[in-house]
Amino acid sequence: MTQQASITVDGQTLPLLGFGTWQLEPQDARRMVAEALRIGYRHIDTAWIYKNEAAVGDGIRDSGVARDNIWLTTKIWVAHFERDALLRQAEESATSLGFTPDLLLLHWPKVTPSIPDTIAALNEAKDRGLTRAVGVSNYPSTQFREAQSASDAKLITNQVEYHPYLSLKTLRATAAELGSSITAWSPLAQGQIADDPVIGEIARAHGKTPGQVTLRWLIQQDVIAIPRTTKPQRAAENFDIWEFSLSAEEMERVHALARPDGRLGDWIDRDFVWDQD
Repeated sequence: MTQQASITVDGQTLPLLGFGTWQLEPQDARRMVAEALRIGYRHIDTAWIYKNEAAVGDGIRDSGVARDNIWLTTKIWVAHFERDALLRQAEESATSLGFTPDLLLLHWPKVTPSIPDTIAALNEAKDRGLTRAVGVSNYPSTQFREAQSASDAKLITNQVEYHPYLSLKTLRATAAELGSSITAWSPLAQGQIADDPVIGEIARAHGKTPGQVTLRWLIQQDVIAIPRTTKPQRAAENFDIWEFSLSAEEMERVHALARPDGRLGDWIDRDFVWDQD
């Protein structure tokens, strides 16, 4: 892997800053994945339900960056959690990407099939060589623990919404307890941080933008962040976070922005309950 800030979980090295492709149309996904890799990103995130896996694979090939230097994540959609369907989708995703993904995630928790049954199928996908590593996405602490308890393989990350307006204290502690990690989607609160006076003040003190401060806040927690954009200049700006750091006081000021109504993407089934803090 290219040398940049990363964490190691269960022997796997994951770059702390990645490029996300949620809501990117195929032509934008191909263009921006190639551009992100040229900028220096070495972590690309997609999902079957984004309908851009083939374009992501094309972007990787267009970039000229060696596949071995890229961490590539995709996700199993909830309609495919039954064993045979999960294995078919894992094969389809690898074919569409043109590469075996490094990480395969379960996209949201479901009651049926049961978590142990779905985890068993996910482990089988790994055993068949359809991914190097496995994990989950959008799992509250209770379901995260249940999933890891049912899994022979380490679940190396839980990809969830996380940004300054959402406390993730409990889930981050759960990830640490399980020897796992957190990956933050919508790390910039879908642009809301741009006008935040506290983040803006910290940004001015460092000669940085609110987005750069927010991403730095995340990676200083050893949280993986996967911002996405259709603009090459914004992707380059988001990547330019390695030459400064936030003080403990600045970190706490950003943490203090969390609020009860901070969640932007509450699509979890009614069967499950988010951690309260």
